[in-house]
Amino acid sequence: MLALPEDHPQRRSLADEVHARPFEPVATPSRLSYVALLVDAEQRDAERAHLARLLARFDQPAPDAQATHLRAALGTLALKWERHGEFSGYTVIAPGADPAAPFERTAGEQLPADWLQALPGRTVVAAHATLLPAPAGHPPHVGDIAPLFGGQTIVGAAIGEGVGYAFTDFRVHGDGCSRMLVYDVGFNPYQAGRMIQRLFEIEAYRMLALLALPIARRQSPRIVAIERALAGLTDGIAREDGREEELLHELTRLAAEVESGLAASQFRFGACRAYSELVQTRIHELRETRLPGLQTIEEFMARRFTPAVGTCNTVSQRLHDLSDRVAQASSLLATRVGIAREHQNQQLLASMDRRAKQQLRLQQTVEGLSVAAILYYLVGLVGYAAKGLRNGGVPLEPDLVAGLAVPVLGAAVLWVLRRKRRRLQGES
Repeated sequence: MLALPEDHPQRRSLADEVHARPFEPVATPSRLSYVALLVDAEQRDAERAHLARLLARFDQPAPDAQATHLRAALGTLALKWERHGEFSGYTVIAPGADPAAPFERTAGEQLPADWLQALPGRTVVAAHATLLPAPAGHPPHVGDIAPLFGGQTIVGAAIGEGVGYAFTDFRVHGDGCSRMLVYDVGFNPYQAGRMIQRLFEIEAYRMLALLALPIARRQSPRIVAIERALAGLTDGIAREDGREEELLHELTRLAAEVESGLAASQFRFGACRAYSELVQTRIHELRETRLPGLQTIEEFMARRFTPAVGTCNTVSQRLHDLSDRVAQASSLLATRVGIAREHQNQQLLASMDRRAKQQLRLQQTVEGLSVAAILYYLVGLVGYAAKGLRNGGVPLEPDLVAGLAVPVLGAAVLWVLRRKRRRLQGES
């Protein structure tokens, strides 16, 4: 045995991923029923328990806690269960079929009725398929099989490059199920199983993709209203009528409405794109060849399914475009509001500058008055001092001394005040 380094923790599970959900071999003739249900995350445990109860009736082990698919024999029936991202699929296979009544006594009817009805989830697809040998190796006449589909328009083609024929009408019949009729020209059991599984998956992925269509239809009038409102707001921005704050508030409301629409729909629109790609992939895997007078499945989808998907993609793109346009308008208006506020700030600063200059002039005026007041008191003090000295015997004339002190004291006061002002200016 080759000695290898330690395995990556997920090596085995990743290696087995390509082998997950294998096709079930189907012998000719057989009847098959398929049910796909949308299952919420909180219903997953109930789904597993419900499946385990069915298996217990036939002495089969319950599925593993981490299993995403299962194959089990239920007496003469074969059951296949697959769990996908948001839905689960159940395929039941019963041997034998009546060519005259291929959709009587279907495989699904042989399951316990109480168990099937109580499956957790909501049914998205229910379909019956019957595999029959091709009469004389040739496709049956459309007129012969039309009554089996209730007289509806039939879609069909040779599949697998001519080793079989497939017919359906993509309609839900009175029993709540759609119908598929497959004729075996040269299938082996695994090839037959693959082809029928692809037909079931086309129906399932088609329906899952179209779950976005009602959302698109609901969003379209809302988008039109938002586009009109945005056009009016854009005109208001162009007019420059001084309503910037009001317009910005309205744009914010529109942006919230667009983002709400995106949040409510983008998961479904993204799923629509992914499922529609799977539908196209499964159709290509059928390798259809046209039969005279019939639309192929690919043509049918191109005429009816593809436009519906296009509608969903268009609505999704319009929502994204609206989001971008609202963001651009908001940015433009916010810039204009910012410029207006900056202009107001400049005017306020200019006004403050004018007031500061006025205060400076007032201060200088007060300073001049202060010089006179200080000088008055200082000269008075000198006069009192001179009178005191004269009374003490010093021969001085108080009025003369006071008069001589005026220019000296005035110059000193001015010098002190200017020095103080220069110091304050230097500190600021």
